[in-house]
Amino acid sequence: MGLILLVLGVTLLIILVRVASVTLWFYVWRPRCIRKAMESQGITGPSPRFLIGNLFDMVSLVSTSTSRDMDSVSHDIVPRLLPHYVLWSKQYGKRFMYWHGSEPRMCLTDVEMIKEFLSAKYSLVTGKSWLQRQGSKHFMGRGLLMANGEEWLNQRHIIAPVFMADKLKVHIGYMVERTRRMMATLEADVARLGEVEVEIGEHLTRLTGDIIAKTEFDSSYEKGKQIFQLLTSLQHLCAQSSRHFCFPGSRYFPSKYNREIKALKRKVEGLLIEIIESRKDGVEVGRAASYGNDLLGMLLSETRKKRAGFNLTLQWLMDECKTFFFTGHETTALLLTWTIMLLATSPSWQDRARAEVSLVCGGSPPSVDHLPKLTVLNMIINESLRLYPPATLLPRMALEDVKLGDLRIPKGLSMWIPVLAIHHSEELWGKDANEFKPERFAGKSFTPGRHFMPFSAGPRNCVGQSFALMEAKVILAMFISRFSFNISKNYRHAPISVLTLKPKHGVQIILKPLSSS
Repeated sequence: MGLILLVLGVTLLIILVRVASVTLWFYVWRPRCIRKAMESQGITGPSPRFLIGNLFDMVSLVSTSTSRDMDSVSHDIVPRLLPHYVLWSKQYGKRFMYWHGSEPRMCLTDVEMIKEFLSAKYSLVTGKSWLQRQGSKHFMGRGLLMANGEEWLNQRHIIAPVFMADKLKVHIGYMVERTRRMMATLEADVARLGEVEVEIGEHLTRLTGDIIAKTEFDSSYEKGKQIFQLLTSLQHLCAQSSRHFCFPGSRYFPSKYNREIKALKRKVEGLLIEIIESRKDGVEVGRAASYGNDLLGMLLSETRKKRAGFNLTLQWLMDECKTFFFTGHETTALLLTWTIMLLATSPSWQDRARAEVSLVCGGSPPSVDHLPKLTVLNMIINESLRLYPPATLLPRMALEDVKLGDLRIPKGLSMWIPVLAIHHSEELWGKDANEFKPERFAGKSFTPGRHFMPFSAGPRNCVGQSFALMEAKVILAMFISRFSFNISKNYRHAPISVLTLKPKHGVQIILKPLSSS
């Protein structure tokens, strides 16, 4: 008995020592080494507090800057959403370090260095940090957005064919059909009242959620809608993790927050398992000749192609489905919402876009052949993405020591690219950087990827951006061909960032029939 207790005691001691050493490495030794390595190269920043870094400072600055609505519809939103960037870049220069808890981060704004850092050269040695993966663990798991290294490369090779242009064409008919239904509801209200105020973001979120549920799950559309609703709740909960101190093992604590997240995750994955297994069983027993033409079906078809070194598990499939839902509906809904706000405050561009749609489409719904000819609409969408990119920050952690320009970047340092600040930089875009001027995207003089990155850039760019842009063009073309609209006096301009860039109070517009415009 005494020997058993001795063995148990020694085992417990070893575990405690191991936990203590890992904790010290994570919170003290590694951050100190990284800080010294960067200070030796002249990179400094605000002094971090023990364990919490500069987290409280950032939260306080953002809380203060976003506590009030903006006085007017101004697009100068960098001081509001990235006040810490504005403050620290003035104090420490364009390259500075700051700390999110124990995670050291370097702000990177040099466009040439960004282009190099996001290139194929670094695609396997940079990725998502532990904090990011922890925060999204229950929401998107280890899907493409959160994968690193060879795991990411294998997933990208499997998923990329699903989003090839020829495969996306099959979805445009359903996009048109569902948009028609939304338009019919709005037209009925306008016909009855002459003009009507609507919060357009709610309509667009339902529409894009509806479209992704159908295009991703097709025959399991009703379950897809349930998943959409559950994932929306899960997203709001997971977004809170970015505002809290996080440490190893915290996800195992039986807190109310963790219990709620895990309960939602179980419900989502239960529905996904039913859909996936039903689809696989249908092919195996001969009820269906293929997995289907929806995104899930195409993904299941790709998984039949064996790939060395990558295990195509049920969990992986579920994580990809959750990732598609998030990136496939919210990004497009926000792009559409901000674009309609910009057109509602810019009637001349609204008229130009409407005239182009009429000329190109001739009164018919937009087709695959029409979309490349909608150049004015494309300029407007790009300018909307520049002023209001869905993600205000683009993070990448160095998974190995790397050389970037004149800097040696140590393993474990996160590079944070302030996309919003770069998109609004007067140095890059001119004195009118905070103005809505779609003409800046006209012609071939503009060089994409250099300092315009709404969908990231390089090999790790958003694999679904073609789907999002196709959907956005279809919906916008149909919307502006049915209605004229202007911004409501009840609209309160208050952009906020909660994982993505959103209007805090929605976007209220006044819809009118075209005959009265």
